[in-house]
Amino acid sequence: MIKHLLAALAMTIASGAFAAVDANKASEAELDGVKGIGPSLTSRILDERKKSPFKDWNDMIVRVKGLGEGNAARYSAEGLTVNGTSFKKDGAAAADKPAKADKGEKTAAAKK
Repeated sequence: MIKHLLAALAMTIASGAFAAVDANKASEAELDGVKGIGPSLTSRILDERKKSPFKDWNDMIVRVKGLGEGNAARYSAEGLTVNGTSFKKDGAAAADKPAKADKGEKTAAAKK
């Protein structure tokens, strides 16, 4: 019986440790509680959120100075969400860019 109680207690604690913190709803203390987010970034997030809620991760990355894709991925892994959504790197932007030709192809094209 004690084993079952301890198991239930451990699961309750573990679920609380990984609770999502939504950037549009979180308090200052909740944002500070996300590993890697300190008072300075918390302040910038709250200042931008006062202007208008974040539409998605891209909107937040664009509006919050110092928050790039790398940091967004780290904070998301620590439980930060935007509108309940975890960060996922968008490969579409990279796919839309034309591939660079290597030097050999440029030289051959220039000779023609």
